[in-house]
Amino acid sequence: MKTDIERQASSGYSIWFLLIVATFITCLITANIVAVKLVDLGGLIVDAGIVIFPVSYIVGDVLTEVYGFKQARRVIWLGFFCNLIVVIGIVIGQALPAAGFWDGQAAYDRILGYTPRLLIASFIAFLVGEFANSYILARMKVATKGRWLWSRTITSTVVGQAFDSVIFIFIAFWGTSPNDALLSSMLTQWLFKVAYEALATPLTYIVVNFVKRKENLDVYDRGISFNPLSLSD
Repeated sequence: MKTDIERQASSGYSIWFLLIVATFITCLITANIVAVKLVDLGGLIVDAGIVIFPVSYIVGDVLTEVYGFKQARRVIWLGFFCNLIVVIGIVIGQALPAAGFWDGQAAYDRILGYTPRLLIASFIAFLVGEFANSYILARMKVATKGRWLWSRTITSTVVGQAFDSVIFIFIAFWGTSPNDALLSSMLTQWLFKVAYEALATPLTYIVVNFVKRKENLDVYDRGISFNPLSLSD
């Protein structure tokens, strides 16, 4: 298998890479849209996005494990900007004057309306969580010489999802709910997401091994810049 980082570009736009990128971005945008609904999962109250959002982390693990941090960094930023386009489109649609016979404006505002505080919380949490997840997985892959994939996916998720849950809930709801309620919500979401990925570990193994075989690629991130703001190093 190829291990030279510079050779990953040869397969950077294969059908498998594009499928992974499309799945990652679709999960991200879907999770943000459906998160408006609160659901009761056996007494556990969470937003509906929690069911699909962890999939973006699983796909992100596959992306970093196979293609390396440089490609993952580009896809994370691509997901950010795609989500931003969706938000802008929804906001513009909300502001446009409704047809006189259309009575769905209140429903549109209720379901798709965003507040600046929630948007800021969502965007910051996504970037910090995803980059932490990808960084730890890439570093651990080199440290473990590619062994024990399960240790990398679970450890990166524990850290990445902790950042995501804490940052989002703190920015979005601090000052509007009691501190103990915020802490409980942070812990609940974090535990749920970590358990979700841990249970999906066998599937992650299957997908990673399949893509590595198809791409004939297995990137180790040695001697690269882990600066999340750089798109070229």
